[in-house]
Amino acid sequence: MTETTDHTPDSMARLVEAALMHVPFDGWSEASFKAAAGDAGMTVAEARAICPRGAVDLALAFHAQGDAAMVAKLAETDLTALRYSDRVAFAIRTRLDLVEHDKEAVRRGVTLFALPMHAADGARALWQTADAIWTALGDTSDDLNWYTKRATLSGVYSSTVLYWLGDQSMDHAATWAFLERRIDDVMRFERAKKAMRENKLLKPLMAGPEWLAARVKAPGKGAPADLPGRWRG
Repeated sequence: MTETTDHTPDSMARLVEAALMHVPFDGWSEASFKAAAGDAGMTVAEARAICPRGAVDLALAFHAQGDAAMVAKLAETDLTALRYSDRVAFAIRTRLDLVEHDKEAVRRGVTLFALPMHAADGARALWQTADAIWTALGDTSDDLNWYTKRATLSGVYSSTVLYWLGDQSMDHAATWAFLERRIDDVMRFERAKKAMRENKLLKPLMAGPEWLAARVKAPGKGAPADLPGRWRG
């Protein structure tokens, strides 16, 4: 008796892979979704059962795949010799390098999530990328820092993506220089925040925001359901 093993990729992965052949021409659209379903050997109804919102869900799945690939790459890379700021820069660069061959799909995703009706999905995806980076780098903060790190990194990542999409420099050298400047800005902010905490006169100003963050951001303790990522209980 011969044992057989099913090596077929999961249905969502098949749909995303098929969609990437059409998105550069038709965007993350209904046309791309239907074409992907056909190319993946599914009926539109079967594909809709996997992606109820069609191309929007496919675009989000594509983004999530990029996050997962980045986390896997970081897990196999020794970053101990790098400063923490350089680790963050390396993670963002890795995230973008991994989708270099699908740059037009990223561009089309930016366009899709710029639409008001999908802006919340886009913001949630950015937050999840920032959370994936900090978690992969071993962040253990559980106070106001947890929120500020992810909020700040979401801004750094999104601005870097926009710069990267328009960058024509050799090996995206201009993008990496831009990223370094943005991270330097963040580090200056972090140093200023640390100084406030250590200053006896200014420290009371941080007490209110930190108390509020601790009350709101307690995973699994009734946090509002519409908050992104780890905030959801």
